Amino acid sequence: MTFTKTTEQPSHYDSLEKMPVAELLASINNEDKTVPHAVEKALPQIEALVLQIVTRMKNGGRLFYIGAGTSGRLGIVDASECPPTFGVPHDWVNGLIAGGDKAIRRAVENAEDDVKQAWIDLSEFDVNTNDTVIGIAASGTTPYVIGGLEKCNENGILTGCITCNDGSPLALTAQFPVVVVVGPEFVTGSSRMKAGTAQKLVLNMISTATMIQLGRVKGNKMVDMQLSNHKLVDRGIRMIMDEIPVNYDEAGELLEKFGSVRKAVDQYNADRFNL
Repeated sequence: MTFTKTTEQPSHYDSLEKMPVAELLASINNEDKTVPHAVEKALPQIEALVLQIVTRMKNGGRLFYIGAGTSGRLGIVDASECPPTFGVPHDWVNGLIAGGDKAIRRAVENAEDDVKQAWIDLSEFDVNTNDTVIGIAASGTTPYVIGGLEKCNENGILTGCITCNDGSPLALTAQFPVVVVVGPEFVTGSSRMKAGTAQKLVLNMISTATMIQLGRVKGNKMVDMQLSNHKLVDRGIRMIMDEIPVNYDEAGELLEKFGSVRKAVDQYNADRFNL
């Protein structure tokens, strides 16, 4: 079966090297504006995947992203931001990249072409049927990602994907595919641009919606965030002030004592109402 890689089609623009900087920037921006509309068309697919993830994580499951190059790095970024943002354990959301951690900074030659390595990498985490594995690949043809999802399917593990080519092998392999067709890139084939932006937007949606459904947000606030710097401590203090009748210093004392916005507010209310 053949399919058209829209991510590899020629750019709508030509003679880029002759464009003034202002025109380059305006043209890139015009292309970028189309990405959220492409993501919007995939919202039902994203919803279906999130609902499956939430069900499994409520039963103790974990979320894994696997990818190569830009796609792998984007998965790692999203995974690494979940613990500080939502106060969850580091093993709840995991990002794996073809070539291992050294590939985060520098490309590892031919790593993405190894069809067996993703399953080897996942096996180190004892991946099981409570978990979800999402393959990320703009092209939808990356052997590392497809091979990993195929083995997950064989072992009864839920699979999803984020790709930018409809009808790709990856989209056909994943049980819950998310396909965001962004069209040709500004620089032909440079899928770190529109495709990468689309993947980042979808990852934001998946992790944020999942964590909200798991109770890691109250109202609209990150009440379980890690207090890892002065900015976040200040934010936490102001969150407490928004929830209970205390001043800045009192809120700071509560935050220091209980270690999180949620615990500080809950304990204050428990003491106040003798709960």
